[in-house]
Amino acid sequence: MSKIIQMLLKELDAESSITHKMLQRVPNDKLDWQPHQKSMTLKQLAGHVAELPSWITMALTSDGLDFAVTPYQPALVSNTGDLLELHNRSLENGKKSLESTPEDKFDEDWILRDGDNILLKTTKGETVRMSLSQTIHHRAQLGVYFRLLNIPVPATYGPSADEMH
Repeated sequence: MSKIIQMLLKELDAESSITHKMLQRVPNDKLDWQPHQKSMTLKQLAGHVAELPSWITMALTSDGLDFAVTPYQPALVSNTGDLLELHNRSLENGKKSLESTPEDKFDEDWILRDGDNILLKTTKGETVRMSLSQTIHHRAQLGVYFRLLNIPVPATYGPSADEMH
């Protein structure tokens, strides 16, 4: 296995451990809460965070995603247990794809579009990396939701204000 794939697997494991801690704290009674009408609900945001590792597989096994042909359909979750199961499945799926994909595939093009409108043209490898960045980005949003709901924010790369003594 190449060093690049080993590095991505190591990062995926580390980030997924943090993500799991966050998803465990999503309260079932607040799933429909949203901080603003333009914001995702807590359920939508947490569901997206949980499914993002599976985007690694999509990047490595397809040439792109066209929202005009395949509109985004969020995973159906109805409680915290569903979120954790979704994350575990997505993570296992993403890891298997990384482990089984030859590194030369990482240089192939991957295109995100909405019909004729190209939203992003990049390589499959860059798309894998972007899915990790998206996880971190949306997980940080989840931390803001927690703060607004007075839910203790778990540590990420160091202690959080809620875990300091």
